[in-house]
Amino acid sequence: MLTTVATALAGLVGVAVIFMGALPFWAPRAAAGFGIPDTPTEDRSFRAWLTVKAMRDLACGLFVFVLLVGGTPHLLGWFILVMAVIPAGDALIVLRSNGPKATAYGVHGATAAVMLAISVPLLIA
Repeated sequence: MLTTVATALAGLVGVAVIFMGALPFWAPRAAAGFGIPDTPTEDRSFRAWLTVKAMRDLACGLFVFVLLVGGTPHLLGWFILVMAVIPAGDALIVLRSNGPKATAYGVHGATAAVMLAISVPLLIA
């Protein structure tokens, strides 16, 4: 039962990551919600970087679904655990950029913690 819930939550993580990857293509100003102050969304160089990040997010989200369809819960658990490094790193980036601590901990840190919690039942399955 716990593995089924964790698998469903992993699917929601995949959907969320795909959404975050697609968002910059139609709403680049949403990048300001990442937590880095004075995000230059009109700058062409920044938008190029944002597109690279978006493509990586899309690929990570899609990979969750590849594992949901063709992998084992244990392998999915390892992938979710490794993916938790991304929001943990994002929290550090926001903090080092003097961004809002609420965003660093409340968005990125909480996301990392949720992903860790999802990975545990999958890893022990």
